[in-house]
Amino acid sequence: MAYESNASDVGARYARALFDLAVETDALSAVEADLESLKAMRRASADLRRVQDSPLFSADDQARAMDALADRARFSVTTRKFLGVLSANHRLRALSAITAAFERLAADRRKVVFAEVVTAVAMTGAQSKNLEHALRSALGRDPRIEARVDPAILGGLTVKVGSRLYDASLKSKLDSLKFALKRA
Repeated sequence: MAYESNASDVGARYARALFDLAVETDALSAVEADLESLKAMRRASADLRRVQDSPLFSADDQARAMDALADRARFSVTTRKFLGVLSANHRLRALSAITAAFERLAADRRKVVFAEVVTAVAMTGAQSKNLEHALRSALGRDPRIEARVDPAILGGLTVKVGSRLYDASLKSKLDSLKFALKRA
């Protein structure tokens, strides 16, 4: 648990530094796109996760791997240098926390709010648009929706915005009914 807190503290500091540099050099959109690509690559590649997370790789090995990846992906100069700094400081393990903190900073700047939506089955395009419109109306900000499917909720959906959770899942409603029946 202490590692998670430390990683998020480190992530917030590095993300702030990268964000400020990206704004100052007018590279915010490019860095944001690079980090999104890097996040997708990390999800898809166990080898990349191993290089970033393992203390067995030297800073030089990590720097070479990240430089090759950045070159192949055509990352911006700002992102390349940042990955070099992370490698040199043995901070690649904090990259997920850094990316998450950077995304929050960029969203705040654009007046966008993140919403994590969980449904029992994948939403259709029309359902996604309706949900986006409803969230925009309710929150007064443009939502960036990250949807995932979890059949365990049985039906309905849950929406998490910041620390608030709106639970309209069938599982939650059935649990409430079961609790009410036990009390009766």
